[in-house]
Amino acid sequence: MNDLSFLPSSLFASLRRQTRARRGPASVATAAVLATSLALWGGGCGDAGSYGEYGESGVGVGQGGAQDFGQFRQILEDGGIPGPETLDDVGFFNEHQIELPPPDCGEDLCIHGLLGVMGNMISGSNCTIVMLGMNTPIDPAELERPPLNLTLVVDVSGSMGGEKIAAVRDGLARMMDELQPEDRVSLVTFGADASVVAEFVAPGDAGLAIAIADLWASGATNLYDGLRRGFELASAHEEFGRQNRLLLLSDGVATAGITADAQVLELAEAYGGQGLTLSTIGLGDEIDPALMRALSEKGSGSFYFVEEPAAVQEVFVEEANAFLVPLAHRVELDLDVFAGYDLRRVYGTQSVEIIGNSAFIEIPTLQIAHRTSDAPDGSGRRGGGGAIVVELTPTGDAAAEVGDIAFSYEKPDGSELVSQQVEVRSPLAPWETPTDGFFADRAVEKSFVMLNLFVGFQMAAQRAAAGDDPGAIAVLSALDQNVGDWERKNDDADIADDLVYVRLFIQNLEARAGSTSRPAPVPEPWPAD
Repeated sequence: MNDLSFLPSSLFASLRRQTRARRGPASVATAAVLATSLALWGGGCGDAGSYGEYGESGVGVGQGGAQDFGQFRQILEDGGIPGPETLDDVGFFNEHQIELPPPDCGEDLCIHGLLGVMGNMISGSNCTIVMLGMNTPIDPAELERPPLNLTLVVDVSGSMGGEKIAAVRDGLARMMDELQPEDRVSLVTFGADASVVAEFVAPGDAGLAIAIADLWASGATNLYDGLRRGFELASAHEEFGRQNRLLLLSDGVATAGITADAQVLELAEAYGGQGLTLSTIGLGDEIDPALMRALSEKGSGSFYFVEEPAAVQEVFVEEANAFLVPLAHRVELDLDVFAGYDLRRVYGTQSVEIIGNSAFIEIPTLQIAHRTSDAPDGSGRRGGGGAIVVELTPTGDAAAEVGDIAFSYEKPDGSELVSQQVEVRSPLAPWETPTDGFFADRAVEKSFVMLNLFVGFQMAAQRAAAGDDPGAIAVLSALDQNVGDWERKNDDADIADDLVYVRLFIQNLEARAGSTSRPAPVPEPWPAD
């Protein structure tokens, strides 16, 4: 069994590369995708068998971020038309499980670079994808769950009154029942001010139970102070051998204290760099989803959009049973794109910097994300998988190398810097598009379908927002036909569920008054044709 250290991480010196071996000038062919499968706990379409399962494809690792695209789905289910701001690429990809090749690289973390080429499922033009998948040979079932230092930061502002605060009380009580006696819990509440309600007590502590039962809502929303007090408590009680995690719940935007998103994110980034995992729960449609997603990414945790107050209980139980084993710190992923292609866009992470034809991605922590309980009833697809997707536009004609991916990370105890490199090559000319597609592995093929669905949803939402309902319907109808044909041949439950929402989106657009109105200017189509 691999020996993993649970030492609390410290701030390590940055060890960025001083030189980067370029294998060709910057420029590329085809619409391409670099997809990093970051499987989180949870099963696509509620498949209980996927929880903690270990097989040839190894175990996925989590980078943090949105766990679903629940807000987008909820609007469609309510008969509405979702805006483009409600669709998040990280959350969408996380609802799709991807089975990777075996992790046989000889390290605790393995990288896979896989190529795929086919016509896209919207307009049919060339689309080339390269998946970079990360997984581990370590079986979490063979690891003993370390005790937990859990800090809860709960919004008790006036908007949390009634059903919401009642659901939070019930959910926290259930969460305490799921924790182990050796775990320790701190509870911070925030309205206009932040208060420490309990500090580093056992989950069965009578005083904690009374404090949870007495939670009530009033006042403004001082999110910054609540989060700051939570981070301070978590840091103060960091111990050797404990998981150090913080969970933030809020139903709205900050209205008191420091309200600037940039300062809130700086706070999370500072503590996230010390190995403290931050997960966030957004309750209802008045939240700031972009901020809550970004906070979870900075803290290498999870973001949950919770449609109904009763569903809060499910998320509390999920987090109580999540076993997060640190696998790598200070993760750096650098992609250089070569002649024949241009780097167009990066999907699936907000921690990216693009300079010319190079993309630089930094992730504070990668961890084995493992559930120790069965899937909750009705859990849906939350946290099924994930992907980082880099879209490339073809510019050349001759077959060539596509790009070079350099990857490095520090081991959890800081004892060693591990580096790996993946060369991405294509046997095809950039614009060459086989009718039935070329996919080096089934993981690449599913990633291709996921990207097409996400971009199609995004295009339809943008067109509908601009007043072009017929244009939105045209995009969705193409997806319905082409993705439907693919799903019938491959029988994939994740994609089948996506098609439910494609068809619901069309139905809602057709039912909306004015759907035949004159189209307004729309965004650039995808891919660039």
